Amino acid sequence: MESYKREFIEFLQSAGVLKFGDFTAKSGRKIPYFINAGMIKTGAEIAKLGEFYAKAYFDKVGKKRAVLYGPAYKGISIAVSAAVALSKNGLDVPFFFNRKEAKDHGEGGVFVGYVPTAGEEVVIVEDVITAGTAIRESMAILSSLDGVKVAATFVMVDRKEKGQGEKGAMAEIEEEFGFPVYSVVDVYDIIEYLEEDPKNEENVARIKNYLSVYGAK
Repeated sequence: MESYKREFIEFLQSAGVLKFGDFTAKSGRKIPYFINAGMIKTGAEIAKLGEFYAKAYFDKVGKKRAVLYGPAYKGISIAVSAAVALSKNGLDVPFFFNRKEAKDHGEGGVFVGYVPTAGEEVVIVEDVITAGTAIRESMAILSSLDGVKVAATFVMVDRKEKGQGEKGAMAEIEEEFGFPVYSVVDVYDIIEYLEEDPKNEENVARIKNYLSVYGAK
């Protein structure tokens, strides 16, 4: 396993972002592990997370300037931290996020921050994709921006799960909307990491059993 993947998984565990147990995903699926960016709650942690997203951005997009979009609520801090990390490495990009309810006073509208205009590209930063529900919601919101193109999406973990059909959720999103979805690590990286310690045997078995049902073909 590449060293940055190991470092990232260790970071997710130490920050309480990666947990094992019984959870319900946004898709309604009962899942044996959970990725919750909401558990990141210190300056050092969110700065570190932003660095991983910035590394992934440079690896996949390079120095190309795009506008970062962080879906409310968890995507907000990810977008901010990633923008800061990118700027520290020579790429100053704007960011914005949405309100859950449109504001009808003051500046009004559903967006906060930089609002992209026709011809600009947007990169969505999310915590995780399970069945693709959250990304489809984001695309519906972003559809109000005329002439703005979503160039890519970045997530922490590719869960390698079925979407609405037998294909992986990330593959379905790519086909449906025409942009790539990138992840720092995937569930099989997590399994490989866990298998190095025998005390994780039960969690590994539960994840593998889950993937036998919901894993993408």
